[in-house]
Amino acid sequence: MDTEPLSFPDLTAMLKAAGESTRLRILALLAEAELTVSDLTEILRQSQPRLSRHLRLLAEAGLVERFREGSWAYFRMGENGSQADVARAMISRLDAADPVIARDRERLAAVRTARATTAQSYFRRHAAEWDRIRKLHVADTAVEEVIRTALADKPIRSLLDLGTGTGRMLELFAADIERGLGLDLSLDMLAIAREQLDRAGLKNCSVRQGDIYDLALPRDSFDVVIVHQVLHFLDDGPRAIREAVRVLRPGGRLLVIDFAPHNLEFLRDEHEHRRLGFAPETVTQWLEAAGLDIVRQQTLSPGPQGKIAVSLWLARDPRIVLAAPKAREVA
Repeated sequence: MDTEPLSFPDLTAMLKAAGESTRLRILALLAEAELTVSDLTEILRQSQPRLSRHLRLLAEAGLVERFREGSWAYFRMGENGSQADVARAMISRLDAADPVIARDRERLAAVRTARATTAQSYFRRHAAEWDRIRKLHVADTAVEEVIRTALADKPIRSLLDLGTGTGRMLELFAADIERGLGLDLSLDMLAIAREQLDRAGLKNCSVRQGDIYDLALPRDSFDVVIVHQVLHFLDDGPRAIREAVRVLRPGGRLLVIDFAPHNLEFLRDEHEHRRLGFAPETVTQWLEAAGLDIVRQQTLSPGPQGKIAVSLWLARDPRIVLAAPKAREVA
C-alpha cells in the first residue's frame, strides 16, 4: 500500500534520530520485538536515563511507538506511515552478521528466554484450571476450523483481537494478514502472548494492554475484529460490541465466539464468569443494535463428553467500501 511522502523537515528529523549508533541499534532491536527500557538496558548495557533519552528522540521522529502496561512502558517499531516504511527499509539493509548487531541479538535472545520462563511458570500454575474448563466445551481445533472458514471469503489486511489472552487468534491468522494487534487487560496474559508470538517469529503481530470498553485506537482502523471467549467475563457486553464496531473499517467484519447458555455455576463462582453463556438472539440483537448486518450465526455441539456448546456470530459493517480512484493516464 502506498504511503504519503515525507516533508523535508520530517525526513531530516527522522534521519537525524536514526543517525546515531545507539539509536540505530535500538531500532534494529525493536524491529525484532517489543521491549521495555529495562530490557534495552540489559541488552545494550547503557544507563536507563540515557536510553530513555534515545527512545524519546526516536518517538518524536515517529520511528518508534510507546505504550503503557500498568507500571511498565513498552516500545516497538512504528507500524504505519512513511516513517515506519523508511525505518524498516534502513534496518533491512543491516548485515545480520555484523558483530554489534549479532551481539545485541544474542542478548535479546536471553531476554526472550527469561520471558518464556516466566510465562511457562504462569502456565504451570494455572494449567489444571484451564484444562478443566477446556474439557467442558467444544474442542479448540473444531472451533478454530469454523473461525477460519467464517473469515475465509476475503483477504484481511489488519486484524484486532480483543481479549487476546495467549494470542492464539493472532497465531491462527498471522500468515494471512499484514498486521495483527491483540489487546488484553491482564499483564500476565500479555506476557504469555508475547512469548508465544516471539517463539513463533510473528513480527507482523503485537499485543498491548487495553480496555475493551475504551480502545485507544482510531475509528475505522481494522478490517476484522475478533472477540473470542470474552463476553462472558464482561458486565456490559453491548458496550464492548459498540466499541469494537467503532474501530471497524467500512465493510469490515466483527466475529464473536462465546459459550452457548449453560448451567455450570462453578464457572461464575470460581472463574469470574459474569454470564453463563448467551442465547443466539441475545448477541444478534447487540450486533444489530450497533449497526451491523448479521452474516452468519452457528452453534457447535459439545459432543457426548462435553457440557457447553460454543456459538459464533459473524457480522458486517454495511457501509460501502469506496474504491480507490484510478490514476489518470498521461498522453
